[in-house]
Amino acid sequence: MNGSLDFVQTFAIWALPVVFAITLHEVAHGWVARWLGDDTAARQRRLSLNPLRHIDPVGTILVPGILVLLHAGFLMGWAKPVPVDARNFRKPLQDMALVAVAGPLANLAMAIAWGLVFKFAAAADQGGAVHGLALMGRAGLLINVSLMVLNLLPLPPLDGGRVLVGVLPPRLAHRVARLEPYGMLILAVLAYEGLLGAILYWPHRYSMASIAQLLGLHSS
Repeated sequence: MNGSLDFVQTFAIWALPVVFAITLHEVAHGWVARWLGDDTAARQRRLSLNPLRHIDPVGTILVPGILVLLHAGFLMGWAKPVPVDARNFRKPLQDMALVAVAGPLANLAMAIAWGLVFKFAAAADQGGAVHGLALMGRAGLLINVSLMVLNLLPLPPLDGGRVLVGVLPPRLAHRVARLEPYGMLILAVLAYEGLLGAILYWPHRYSMASIAQLLGLHSS
């Protein structure tokens, strides 16, 4: 089904899923923050589903695009962070953990939605636009699972790290939180050394297999 795609075809298939995977991840943080009492993102008009309000040229377009074209084996990307003020929460650490986990859960929901697109488009595939839609569905599934698994790593400032800070006893939480300024550097070193792909391999594979089983997919 994959065939040989040129740059323009690859970009057309991956662009929409990448943009929405990253931006809806951020909007989900803002939605949950507002539900928990912080309307900072709403006041700054960052709860919009318009991707133009969230796109970071490097994190949303350049980095994911390069990784896709290089067949890197993992996907990284980010949008402009949705502003959250934990001082507006009744339980700042615990509520921040709920805000953090909303992003990966949004990616899970999108992975399932794109998986359904892939399933039904592939079943009706006779070439042309339907074939392109099937490829886009498969890309959306892969992207969202990749971002979900990456963001659940227990390393601040990733969502998994913030969840960890929210559930640990205060003394341990403080120690983990102190890693946040160095988190992206640690991530970059792991990627450079080829360790990030190895760390994410089994969580990604298990997640893909679970969604495939849930949706009755024969290929993911």
